[in-house]
Amino acid sequence: MNGIHDLGGMHGFGPVVREANEPVFHARWEGRVLGLMRATIRQGFYNLDQFRQGIETMDPAHYLRASYYEKWLTSVERNLLASGVLTREELDARTEHYRAHPDAPLPRHDDPELTVRLSARAYAGEPERVELTPQFAPGETVCARNLHPAGHCRLPRYVRGKRGTVVKVHGAYPFPDTRARGLPSPPQPLYAVRFVGHELWGDSAEPNQAVTIDLSEDYLEPA
Repeated sequence: MNGIHDLGGMHGFGPVVREANEPVFHARWEGRVLGLMRATIRQGFYNLDQFRQGIETMDPAHYLRASYYEKWLTSVERNLLASGVLTREELDARTEHYRAHPDAPLPRHDDPELTVRLSARAYAGEPERVELTPQFAPGETVCARNLHPAGHCRLPRYVRGKRGTVVKVHGAYPFPDTRARGLPSPPQPLYAVRFVGHELWGDSAEPNQAVTIDLSEDYLEPA
């Protein structure tokens, strides 16, 4: 979708400030959000592309002021509500409880079977790859399709309609656009495509500048 999240190539947001000695987490709750996201996805309540779409559909003002893990928490909440794991009434009641009693202890739920099951999935490794014949080969010139989808899309706006060169075929993976809607998404080839700076930015590009992006086959067409 063409949302505020798709910031690649946009101007006016100032320099990227690197935090010296940046910690893994700035607060304990951030680590909890990371664990919550992984656990709920591994439980099958939603998938990774639905999680990404939950962030992309945030209100633009909220998106711009939210921190990294605040965006994650917003998407987890949305997806758990959408899947029926939580209700809005339950969430609002628990929120009001902790607003009124900020020092109240957090509930603890011990489920050894769930712990074993999630641990097994965490270390299960990559799923078996599907072998498909790719339409494009390394070294071939392709063009990113000029799409404007209504939902989740892994094709950045700044490369749409631009020509690039296939540098690698990764294998076959589900198509993000349909997977984000919970629809069947048969695997299709995924390519690493290199776009030179002049193609993307014109005369303002720096010398020898290039960007390589992983793109599904449905995002590409012959140049």
